Amino acid sequence: MIINSQLLYRPRLLNVYNNGSLQEKSDPVVIETHLHLSVNDESWADLVCSPQAFEELAVGYLLSENVLQDYKDLREIHLDEQQPLVRLYTDKPLPGRNQNFRQVNSCMGKGQQGLQTDTAGIVPVQPQNVFFSPEQIFAMVEEMEKRGSTFRLTGGTHSAALGDQGKLMASYEDIGRHNAVDKVFGHAFLKQIPLHDKCIVLSGRIASEILLKAARRNVAMVISRSAATGLAVDLAEELGITLVGFTRGDKFNIYCHPQRVKI
Repeated sequence: MIINSQLLYRPRLLNVYNNGSLQEKSDPVVIETHLHLSVNDESWADLVCSPQAFEELAVGYLLSENVLQDYKDLREIHLDEQQPLVRLYTDKPLPGRNQNFRQVNSCMGKGQQGLQTDTAGIVPVQPQNVFFSPEQIFAMVEEMEKRGSTFRLTGGTHSAALGDQGKLMASYEDIGRHNAVDKVFGHAFLKQIPLHDKCIVLSGRIASEILLKAARRNVAMVISRSAATGLAVDLAEELGITLVGFTRGDKFNIYCHPQRVKI
């Protein structure tokens, strides 16, 4: 079956139980697919994901795997949307990896390098004149929720967005919250968007792996409408990242480095 790359759901006939009776109805369900990724013609990973923004996802995933760091590392990228398959070519020396690894589940933050919470090699975000007002924070979360059309229909996706002073430059939905974040960073990488004065906006929990993805891309602020884990807060404190959670209504929590929220 060929899946429309922009449609993240399909109708499904099901039975709904309500007040003692069953009723048959058509309801949208999210699509789950596999993206095969090869690097320099070597099979690298199978990513379980939503059928959208395959190139952005592949690039974002490889950024988190340290296969790519700078734009000059990317020599070629080719997408076969029918399979789907992304072939990427780089002249950068490839890191060692687990040869037995085959699949990355959508809900997992680990990949070839395994689950990492080690900050070795990650430079803390330097103090910068980067500020976001409460009004901008609320506006970005609200806009992300408005764009989350698949979630409103199905309840089956996470959202991530790239924020810039109250507006969103890009946003993606995916069945995996890590995938959605990787798509955002892949987009910024391919468009060569500087990230030092931007923020990441999330619909779901801020986990340690997502915090490390932001740190590797020199993002100074991560915002979510949900909670942050204790380890994510500890890492944000260490790496100089402002962490904002539970952004709902007219309230939010600032877990660390509150100086970037300009009241």
